[in-house]
Amino acid sequence: MDKLSVVIQAGGASTRMGRDKGLLPFQGQPLVEYILKQVEGLGDETLIITNQPEGYRRFGLPLHGDIYHDVGALSGLYSALYHAQHELCLVLACDMPFVNRPLLEHLIALAPGHDAVVPRLEYAKPFRSVYRRTCLEPVREAIERGERRVISFFDRVSIRFVGKSELQRYDPQLRSFFNINTPQDLAEAESLAAEVE
Repeated sequence: MDKLSVVIQAGGASTRMGRDKGLLPFQGQPLVEYILKQVEGLGDETLIITNQPEGYRRFGLPLHGDIYHDVGALSGLYSALYHAQHELCLVLACDMPFVNRPLLEHLIALAPGHDAVVPRLEYAKPFRSVYRRTCLEPVREAIERGERRVISFFDRVSIRFVGKSELQRYDPQLRSFFNINTPQDLAEAESLAAEVE
């Protein structure tokens, strides 16, 4: 199996939350730290993509900003692939707190023979996905064409989509895909986390 880079996407404007989501207090610690503890040991390196590195230095991990600016989440994905040292890259959003290790291991195991492994419910979940460095050039081309949607390069690479029933074998409630965008979401996530403990 190829070596794996784990990349936490801590970029994004967080307009609905009003502050940097990765540093929100969650379960008594910054949200990104809660995620980092869950993925510890999963990859051969872990790094954070952020355009606000000051708040993230405390975690002692490599920090990298977006290479392209003002092009949204696609730039974050490009930066993750560009800075990752290894052929395989697991990209995780900092606002999806519930990490399901068996599910992530399943996605990683599906990677051979594909450029990307992407969960798909009603729509694709690109920031809970595994990418190969072969995606780097198609992503760059999409950015330079003026694309903004993360899925805009999907038709140029080989993707193994993972549908709902397959995802639910590992994560029956699909909690992995719970996304914190608003203060209300944060409160709900705190309640869900308390249920787990």
